[in-house]
Amino acid sequence: MKINAGEIRVGMLLEHKNDLWEVLKTQHVKPGKGGAFAQVEMKSVNKNTKLNERFRSSETVEKASLEETDFNFLYEDDNNFFFIEPKSFEQIEIKKDIVGEKGKLLTENLGVSVSFYNEKAISVELPNQVTCQIKTTDVALKKQTVSSSYKPAVLDNGLNIQVPPFIEAGDKIIVDTRNLEYVKKI
Repeated sequence: MKINAGEIRVGMLLEHKNDLWEVLKTQHVKPGKGGAFAQVEMKSVNKNTKLNERFRSSETVEKASLEETDFNFLYEDDNNFFFIEPKSFEQIEIKKDIVGEKGKLLTENLGVSVSFYNEKAISVELPNQVTCQIKTTDVALKKQTVSSSYKPAVLDNGLNIQVPPFIEAGDKIIVDTRNLEYVKKI
């Protein structure tokens, strides 16, 4: 689908120079002399390289059309995560480097959304919030205010995050999967 360069937004996937690119930053520039343009920083989905590109406002770019399907997480092995489609019971495997650090938040039967480009899985979206349990955390220091300080904690899945001082080992908390931050205690 063709879109104008002025419509490019962060997070979009574009087809450019025979590759698939994720938009990291975009800035619309209107110099005093000449036409306006969009300065776009992109990262290749396949090659993991970055590219800074300048598109004139009158240019069009190809927005990648993705197919999203809901899956449930089954299990993992050394290299892959395995998912099942709940309606057809079709199983797929996705390499761990595609899922990244968020793979530690996957729990059995967790519903995720997998994006496909040309029938190849390119990303896995977790729910915005998941429940985790605190494995270990530091002792809160006296006379610290709640708003000013967070302390490090290790979750039962091995992730390290910052939590408020009143959180103790064994507590269940909700974690935001987009930025891996503490949301609230359950």
